[in-house]
Amino acid sequence: MSADRTGRVLVAGVGNIFLGDDGFGVETVRRLAARELPAGVELLDVGVRGVHLAYQLLDGYRTLVLVDATARGGEPGTVYLIEADAGPVESMVLDGHRMGPDAVLALLATLAAGTGGTAPGRVLVVGCEPASLEEGVGLSTPVAAAVDEAVAVILRVLTTDAPTHREAAPC
Repeated sequence: MSADRTGRVLVAGVGNIFLGDDGFGVETVRRLAARELPAGVELLDVGVRGVHLAYQLLDGYRTLVLVDATARGGEPGTVYLIEADAGPVESMVLDGHRMGPDAVLALLATLAAGTGGTAPGRVLVVGCEPASLEEGVGLSTPVAAAVDEAVAVILRVLTTDAPTHREAAPC
């Protein structure tokens, strides 16, 4: 096992701030940075640098919390807590310009196998239903209003046991 991962948690905000609500994860992590966090919690503004995230995860984390815009068919601004499957993906086309969380996790499995690194034992996604992913800077009104709720969800995850079911649940 690489670095001690018994208590390390990485909260990573992903998304493109130039595509409206896709900047949700980045804004949420920015707001979290102003809060007091439990020991062992690291924040990372990944933006669109998915490959960077995959390599960062090889340093060894017990848990990864990805924060991202997540279209699941709900009302814009709905916050979800999703237990993600961090297992290997059978096939993946690597495109450095489109490294979404699913591609990052698939790449991570490959990198871990090749380098002896360790993938996180648990992966959670705190997502928000976007209203618009069109070009433009700034979150829509419902998604901007959901950032504080997402921060609260993440803080609960960091201080208590999160649900272990794989079903997405609005928070």
